[in-house]
Amino acid sequence: MEIDVWQGDIAELEVDALVVAASESLFMTAGAGASVRRRGGAQVERAAVEQGPLPVATSGGALVAPYVIHAVAVGHDRIPDPDRLVAATRSALAFAEPLQLRRVAIALLGVEHGAFGVAEAADTLVATLLSTAPAMPLESVVIATAHPAETHAVIGALARQRSSVR
Repeated sequence: MEIDVWQGDIAELEVDALVVAASESLFMTAGAGASVRRRGGAQVERAAVEQGPLPVATSGGALVAPYVIHAVAVGHDRIPDPDRLVAATRSALAFAEPLQLRRVAIALLGVEHGAFGVAEAADTLVATLLSTAPAMPLESVVIATAHPAETHAVIGALARQRSSVR
């Protein structure tokens, strides 16, 4: 599986699905989730809230991506829990097979309300992607970052993971 890093608005990407953070109530209030709600339409959030609890995949609404996968990596308490972050990422990626997804874009989960630091979230996401990838039908994953600090953290996490495999 190929992993790319892209800095910008995840809602612009032409992939099979976008994975974004949502609250435990599945509202898309911050970061990439809020951007997807703005661009995809309120029906994306409404569909998630109606389908809850977790995990949830909805139509992409007005987005180019046909699906949005709503991942809850941090609870209402906003306490960073690495196990929950890993579980949210794996649950989101598990939609690849039933939805026949080949290209997925995933936002850096857990950072939208500051629960996780950017470096910890990047390390966790990259390690989870690399450990889960062999069992998934995905051809590629785009890690969508919102700003240079996230981009730098993800590139560093990829370099560390790849150097430890050699």
